[in-house]
Amino acid sequence: MAEEELPPGFQDMQEFGLIEALLGRRSRRFFKGAEIPDGFFAYKSRHDPMPLSELEKLLVVAACGGNTGWHHMIYRAKRYAPYLSNYAGAAGGRTFPSAAGFHTSVTFFTDDEGVYVLDARDGPAFAEREEDGSMEPQKVMETLRSRVTKIGDNRIGVPPETPFIEAHNTWVVNRPGTLLVIPVGDLAQHVLLNLCYMLQNGLVLFDNINRKPIPGIEKYAGIVDVGNVWPLTFVEQWSLAEMTTELSTSCYAGALMLQAMGLGGWMFNGVDPFAVLGASGDPSVPGLGFRYDKDDRWPYPNPTGMIGVMEGFCPPHFPDMRAAVEALCRRKFGPGGPFHPETPGPWKNSVAVRSAAQIHSEEFKECVALQAQYIFESFGKFPGTVPSIFMITLLQAHHLDIEFYDHFFKPGAYLRTHARHLERWHHGR
Repeated sequence: MAEEELPPGFQDMQEFGLIEALLGRRSRRFFKGAEIPDGFFAYKSRHDPMPLSELEKLLVVAACGGNTGWHHMIYRAKRYAPYLSNYAGAAGGRTFPSAAGFHTSVTFFTDDEGVYVLDARDGPAFAEREEDGSMEPQKVMETLRSRVTKIGDNRIGVPPETPFIEAHNTWVVNRPGTLLVIPVGDLAQHVLLNLCYMLQNGLVLFDNINRKPIPGIEKYAGIVDVGNVWPLTFVEQWSLAEMTTELSTSCYAGALMLQAMGLGGWMFNGVDPFAVLGASGDPSVPGLGFRYDKDDRWPYPNPTGMIGVMEGFCPPHFPDMRAAVEALCRRKFGPGGPFHPETPGPWKNSVAVRSAAQIHSEEFKECVALQAQYIFESFGKFPGTVPSIFMITLLQAHHLDIEFYDHFFKPGAYLRTHARHLERWHHGR
């Protein structure tokens, strides 16, 4: 991405201050081409919808899900010192935090041209840091572009109407000209990583729903105190909360980027997540097209993944939970993983650092798999009480119609970046 190709707004974005982004963040919903049909704010834009340029789109997606170099890892855990803590699932870091470096979410996005996915979970550093700690945004963008895959030729199949979109959002969400970013989490993998975390810290599950220990867990009394337990529902709800944080901070990073770029938009959860994932049950509302199952024991359908795009670490994408545990260990300890000696890193001796983690033993993997398989067989899915694939927060980006704000608001309703956006990014168009 040659510097002469970049609009002056790109430089403005890099010079935009964090404090201004924090204090200037607002939900700015009214976009070019929008219409509020009734009420005090009834207004119809006199402009046609204006889609984001490719550069604008990639910058917003990079803010929501881009790689930011190598994860620094967690250095020590008292229980198994002097080994390096081996919780992490990925060697790279991203623009948002993830519990213990699990990084199990993927970034989907859609606009008028189609549906796309950015899977940066297991990618190497998009760019290396300079000596002052900075990274070159153009290098990051070039690598990110190469990791985006188009998976659909049309805008996501979720109509802007109830019950798929909350009533107060039907006039604005997923409309022509808008970009919708949809972070999606593999909660099955996240719970599996937490089972590993628990075992490493001397804990196993207790089925507090059926009020009994995991059958066969006593076999592993040699590696863990099988009486030291966490309730199954607590672990799954805790994992859900951690995943919610990951997905929401992804969107918050994108919301700050909107201020720096002078784009309208906001982060929200006013949509039916099952419809977005593809589990609406209505063939005319395909959403992202994830596979899902239903069961009389479950209060809602359970999406599990999309073949070849994002497959949850659970059946039917694996024959059983033992196979899912093996795949998890390949991710952590195999080539490119955070604990493989040949994976590069930020340290002066990365080989020594990555080799310092203890690899999960066969007995360790069997104990994790026993607990996971019990959940699957008892509840018909994994995890047992929360979805296998989860989404909650989205980010929409669009070109702001500042005439709406000039009509209804006092000065100050938008930032200088919004006021100058067309001039600085689109030659005054």
